[in-house]
Amino acid sequence: MINVLIADDHAAVRTGLVLICEGADDITVIGEAADGVDAVEQTLRLRPDVVVMDIRMPRLDGISATERLAGSCDVLILTTYGSNAHVFAALAAGAAGFLLKDTDADTLVEAIRVVARGDGLISPAVTRDLIKEFGRRRPRAEAAGLSLLTGRERQVFARLGQGMSNAAIAADLSMAEATAKTHVSRVLTKLGLRSRVQAAILAQESGIQL
Repeated sequence: MINVLIADDHAAVRTGLVLICEGADDITVIGEAADGVDAVEQTLRLRPDVVVMDIRMPRLDGISATERLAGSCDVLILTTYGSNAHVFAALAAGAAGFLLKDTDADTLVEAIRVVARGDGLISPAVTRDLIKEFGRRRPRAEAAGLSLLTGRERQVFARLGQGMSNAAIAADLSMAEATAKTHVSRVLTKLGLRSRVQAAILAQESGIQL
């Protein structure tokens, strides 16, 4: 089962999200939070696999909450705000996925599964502009870190740039999925990135070839 925590300041939205999540056989909601502080506290206490996080919430916004939870769980941002600034801030904070609230129920459920597997996901509606924005703002330190990657890690990095999942990377490079996941983690560490989504965008902007 995928354990999920829902963080949104609107009670009606939380109720709807709970119904959507629990309509899936492999997802269970173990907590709800109405603000960012509560989301952080509950996440650290309950240890969900995925937190579905709104951006604008009282006491602590979803971006700041995501940053505090980096490394503790996978965060899927679900918001009405799809501007470049919001998307970039969410991914820079370490979010594993970003969806808009007009996403249908089936897509949301599948997104939770994708994030829980350790893969990344961005709403198609914001992807093109996001890549341009990330490339414009990217710190030089991240690009410089490419020289630290081993040959195998560069192969994995290139495939992240193609949007491949861990399973797809493993199949393409003839390795176990667990090994692919380990390589992805090492790539993130060496490049100083918080999520595979950041790595995928950086790989595209860096022109890394398969």
